[in-house]
Amino acid sequence: MALRIYDSMTREKRVFEPADPNRVTLYVCGPTVYSYAHIGNARSAVAFDLLFRVLRNRYGADHVVYARNITDIDDKIIKASKETGEPINEITEKFARIYRDDMGALGVILPNKEPTATANIDGMIAMLEKLVEADAAYAANGHVLFSIDSYDAYGELSGVDREEMLAGARVEVAPYKKNPADFVLWKPSADDEPGWDSPWGRGRPGWHLECSVMIRQELAETIDIHGGGQDLRFPHHENEIAQSACAHHGAPLARYWMHNGFLRMGSDKMSKSLGNVVLAHDLLEQWPGEVVRWALLSAHYRQPLEWTEELLRQSKKQLDRFYRLLEDIEFDDTHENAPDAVIFALEDDLNTPEAIAALHELRDKASQLDGDARKEALRDLRNAGRLMGFLNEEPRRWFKGISADGPSAEEIDALLLERAEARKAKNFARADEIRDMLAEKGIVIEDGPQGATWRKE
Repeated sequence: MALRIYDSMTREKRVFEPADPNRVTLYVCGPTVYSYAHIGNARSAVAFDLLFRVLRNRYGADHVVYARNITDIDDKIIKASKETGEPINEITEKFARIYRDDMGALGVILPNKEPTATANIDGMIAMLEKLVEADAAYAANGHVLFSIDSYDAYGELSGVDREEMLAGARVEVAPYKKNPADFVLWKPSADDEPGWDSPWGRGRPGWHLECSVMIRQELAETIDIHGGGQDLRFPHHENEIAQSACAHHGAPLARYWMHNGFLRMGSDKMSKSLGNVVLAHDLLEQWPGEVVRWALLSAHYRQPLEWTEELLRQSKKQLDRFYRLLEDIEFDDTHENAPDAVIFALEDDLNTPEAIAALHELRDKASQLDGDARKEALRDLRNAGRLMGFLNEEPRRWFKGISADGPSAEEIDALLLERAEARKAKNFARADEIRDMLAEKGIVIEDGPQGATWRKE
């Protein structure tokens, strides 16, 4: 079966054919590291992590190169430094580390390459010189701007017409622009702001320029897949396409474009301006990473996702059912081929609802078998889950997962010891009191021949 993905440029599902099967290239826009990532950012990271896993499964891990950038120079970063008094490099290093840790807790594999904007300034200046020489960009008032009139296909990815472009550009209208929709490639820096010397004066790059340069430096002029959130189609990705094509003699930036859908809080898109932002870092203090990942993948990546507490609770219950069955086989860290039903679903434009349905079918099949047949079916289930980034925990450890507001594992063990001593002394009232107290906290006690054990409900 062919791998098929929905291409945002052609607006249709296409068979994926890499330019070179021995070097499949994927680039996804990464974080601007001035604060914590919200769960909408995490949805993009998890969706494209799943794509990375599917590509590696099909072409081999050594033949897929995934780059995800870090924007470590930006007006928001400068503002955060001025407000907190912290040096910019300390802010960016801190939040880049937190981002990696939080995404790692969600099962996101580190990309092969993680370029930073500040390490690619020379490449940005070189691309600017090419664009100015080609009359695709011009210098004005200490800025360098891209002329959208120099690229006839501008707007093809997003479908945004010229009137909408102008409406979107009004906040940036300046007298030195030839066209109000022209966008900034390089801007001057004040004395108290970071900057680099250039032919147009001391300044810093515009956000759109960074990705085009890092893609060229780390991967190629034309890559196989470029991904990111739906909100990046315009203007960010539209601008990347235009500047890259003009700098590279018309070569397309990417052969396929993929965009994940918005995350919604009730009837509204999650937005800082609406004050309804949920941080991934905070969620991970309350829920296991696999639960949050399951919730993020429960809807198809291109569709809107309604984010609720109930979605997280249901995700935890579903994973509990899988882990309960997996207690019947020995835990190990080996990763083997997943069953075809799951692979076929994922290779159909990352159809996670269908893949999750296949996981449930594998679970139901295993629950009806005995002996070696049951163990083989459970191994299939585990391998299918691991391809998607699930079922990596040892089951007993999974059921001892503790939320931030619950008793610690040490406190629970101490209460179980007290309960055992109470039962030995025939103080059954106290033993029952401890059992009921833990039950209220979602802790289930299971008595067996070797004594009592516990798990999170």
